Amino acid sequence: MWPETVALLKALLQREPRLPDQTIFVNRYGEPLGAAGVRFKLGQYLKGAREKVPSLAAKRVSPHTFRHTAAVHLVAAGVDVTVIRSWLGHAHLDTTNHYAQANVETKRKALERVDGSGRPERLSRWKRDAELMAWLDSL
Repeated sequence: MWPETVALLKALLQREPRLPDQTIFVNRYGEPLGAAGVRFKLGQYLKGAREKVPSLAAKRVSPHTFRHTAAVHLVAAGVDVTVIRSWLGHAHLDTTNHYAQANVETKRKALERVDGSGRPERLSRWKRDAELMAWLDSL
């Protein structure tokens, strides 16, 4: 887990202690929180967040958004897609490959790793394109 997640879970467990065999995320009846409950809670938090950050109103946020974002970050961090497939519980690697699409940052880093020592006196064609460089810098 990410350190921020651990810190949040520790704070939750201090506020609402649980025994080792008890479920952490429960509904109002003390039962394990199901998919509908997660969507409901997320909707409540989004409503409050949208009041503070109105631009969120134009964004689609769902539990799957978090799953997809985590998978994309894992790919960007260099985690093998077969590990991500296992973590996500996908039966087929083709399903996981959807998450493995390179994002702009990953593409930029790949370009930076290209060895330009063959022609040190001349910038790569894409680096000489001022408009392209300005667009990349704006990301």
